Amino acid sequence: MLTERFLTCLRAEKRFSERTLRAYAGDLAEFSAFCLRNREEACDEPDFKLITADDIRAWVLHLSDVEKMKPTSVNRKLSALRSLFRWLRREGIVAKDLFLRIGHLKTPRVLPVYFPEIRMEGVVSELEAQSKSGDFIFLRNRLIVLLFYATGIRMAELAAIKLNDFSSGFRDLKVRGKGDKERIVPVLEPVAREIEQYLEEIKRENICNQDGKSLFLTLKGRGIGRTTVYEAVKGSLGRAGIRGKRSPHLLRHTFATHLLNDGADMREIQELLGHASLKATQVYTHNSITQLKRTYQTAHPRASHKK
Repeated sequence: MLTERFLTCLRAEKRFSERTLRAYAGDLAEFSAFCLRNREEACDEPDFKLITADDIRAWVLHLSDVEKMKPTSVNRKLSALRSLFRWLRREGIVAKDLFLRIGHLKTPRVLPVYFPEIRMEGVVSELEAQSKSGDFIFLRNRLIVLLFYATGIRMAELAAIKLNDFSSGFRDLKVRGKGDKERIVPVLEPVAREIEQYLEEIKRENICNQDGKSLFLTLKGRGIGRTTVYEAVKGSLGRAGIRGKRSPHLLRHTFATHLLNDGADMREIQELLGHASLKATQVYTHNSITQLKRTYQTAHPRASHKK
C-alpha cells in the first residue's frame, strides 16, 4: 500500500517519532475510509491518482460539520494528507498539486500560559523546602521541574535523557528533538548541583540503574516514561500551591517568556527551544507586549487610572 510506503519513508528519511507516525497513519486511514465510502469501493486504499481537490474539500467539511472537529485538529489531519501528496508527486504517482487552492482553516490565536517570575520563585522555594525530607521521589520530581524550567525542553526530550548526554560537570545537555535533530542546551550551575545530589541519592538508596544510561529512574531502577514525567510535574506544582493547569509544557512556556522578558534574543530562544521556524517562537512576543502594557498602565503618569 502506498500509505505504508510513505510512512516507511518518513521513518527512514525524516526520522519521525513513532508517536507522530501513528498519528499520520490514523489520519490517512480516516481519509482513505472516507473516500472509499463516498465512491462505494471495497478495497483497502483508494486510487490516489483519481483523488481530486473536491474530495479533500468534502473531507474537510465532513470533519468540521459532521464530526464537529476543531480547526486545529482538522489542520493537523490536512498536514498529514498534504505530506502524503507531496511524496506521491515526488514519486511520480500523481501529477497535480491538489493543495494549491486548499489552505488551512483559520484558528484563534491562543497565547501561551506561563507563571510570572515571582510565582515561579515561590514554586522553586517551596519545592526546595519539601526536598529536605530526603525522599528519593521528591528529589527526582523536584529536579524534573527545575530542569524543565531551566532548559525549556519538551516532555519527551526530558524522559529520554541519558547520563552520557551531559558534558563534564553537567553544564551542557545534548537534546534529541523532533526529527531526531540534536541541539546543545546549557544547564545552570545550581541545577547541575541538583543533578549531582540526585545521583548521590541514587547511590545511597542503592537503586540499580538497569539500563545503565537513563537519568531519571523509578524506585526499581527503570527509566521513567512520559506519563511519569507528567504526573511528577503535576504533583510537584500542586504541592507548591499551584492550582489549575499544571503541565511540563507550561514550564516550557514559562522558560521562553522569562528569557524574552529579560532581553534574550528571539533567535537564541528559538535555538534553545528547538523550533524549526522562528514563527513558532514569535508567539511569545505577545506575552511580552501584554506585560509591557501592564507596566505602562502602572508606571506612566498619564495612564487612565492615575487621572
